[in-house]
Amino acid sequence: MAQLAGKICTSCGRLTSAYTEFKCPGCGKSTIIRCNECRKTYNKYKCKECGFEGP
Repeated sequence: MAQLAGKICTSCGRLTSAYTEFKCPGCGKSTIIRCNECRKTYNKYKCKECGFEGP
């Protein structure tokens, strides 16, 4: 069985292979993953660790 490649977008929850990954600007602990579509449309994300929200 083939494995899916990619990560889950923090904003929309979809599996994506085209994404940006960075540490939370609020706490620096959690990793935020944003698909290219959510980045283009400025969809909000929320850190599961500290609750920081950003576009």
